[in-house]
Amino acid sequence: MVEPDPRGRRRAQGALETQVLAALHEAEGPVTAGWVLERLAADLAYTTVMTVLARLLAKNAVTRRREGRSFVWMPAADEAGLAALKMRRVLDGEQNRRAVLASFLTTLPADDERLLRELLRDAGEED
Repeated sequence: MVEPDPRGRRRAQGALETQVLAALHEAEGPVTAGWVLERLAADLAYTTVMTVLARLLAKNAVTRRREGRSFVWMPAADEAGLAALKMRRVLDGEQNRRAVLASFLTTLPADDERLLRELLRDAGEED
């Protein structure tokens, strides 16, 4: 269960989305918004959870399907896939992609840089 901030502070932007995604990843399959609400240790309205789920759907972070008169929700990807989606959204929001990627590369630890270069080389070989 996701714990609320014990100091009563407002959540950081995106924190509630992160909590909802964490709850969905704990599920053993598709779940309702009510199920998600029960898992969040916060005083939230059902409509708040629905709003967050709708925002995540718009970001392609979750999927849904109709079951009866309601929807069931599930993460669109595993946690690695969601992290990649976030990275892509940040990159898409920048004008100078080359500068962003170059800056990212130069801040990586040596092991991560080697891994990235290896992955790029492997991807190039698949073409």
